Amino acid sequence: MSGEEILVGYDGSADAAVALNWALDEAGRSGRPVRLAYVFEWLTVTGWIGPGVAPGVWPDEAARQQVEELVRKAAADAAADRPGLTVHGEVFDGPPALVLQERSAEAGMLVLGSRGHGGFGGLLAGSTAVSVTAHAHCPVVVVRDGQTATSGPVVVGSDGSESALRALGFAVERAAQRDVPLRVLRAWEPPGDRWVPPDFDPEQVAASERAAAEAELAPWRESFPDVPAEIEAVPGSASPLLVEASRSAQLVVVGSRGRGGLRGMLLGSVSQQLIQHSHCPVAVVRER
Repeated sequence: MSGEEILVGYDGSADAAVALNWALDEAGRSGRPVRLAYVFEWLTVTGWIGPGVAPGVWPDEAARQQVEELVRKAAADAAADRPGLTVHGEVFDGPPALVLQERSAEAGMLVLGSRGHGGFGGLLAGSTAVSVTAHAHCPVVVVRDGQTATSGPVVVGSDGSESALRALGFAVERAAQRDVPLRVLRAWEPPGDRWVPPDFDPEQVAASERAAAEAELAPWRESFPDVPAEIEAVPGSASPLLVEASRSAQLVVVGSRGRGGLRGMLLGSVSQQLIQHSHCPVAVVRER
């Protein structure tokens, strides 16, 4: 697979179909090829259930053939609907999260539905989406059914960390491709209620945070002068501010871990909160 390829985790579910459509739109703007990846997991105790396949104690070769036909048809239909795009389908064997993580090392982007056939109804994002986002080797976009808005800005969370700087570059490129504004949201924590420093000036803090964000954005303004970019320095916690901003956005972009992340954590709390609660697709950008 090419490093520019868009890899889509596909299992025939409604969320997977939405993820595929998002990936095809992205490919139409970027010219990248798309590959559907269905991960076929053989279970030894409870049996296996897949789209179009009746549950059984042990899947036979016929079940595998049905899956391959499902993927072949989905890829063929996608290619027919989007003339000019290169779309492939492939079936892999193994645990879905692990296989997708491994394949992401050779992809330019990985797109997932928030929940597949194995998801629990009470969860907004399934364990596969959370795990893959934490361990993937390329940017991961998580899309949920109903999150197909094509209007609104691209929003990116900024905190000055290396992870956030990578997210900023990704967000600027997406805004340029879509010909939409970029909204840079920089959250800062105000003092607690118990004690406020006597020289604390919230306007001065906000101005300092805006200046820092502007310095980080400056090189991208030069590279993409036609992308209008707005910087907001807002007091409060990043997670709820970004979730609220996602209501009017078409994409929210964050780094995998910000300044507040613990060194041993692969996925920060802001990324996890957005995967679960965002109102639009979320891109988590991490170091390769």
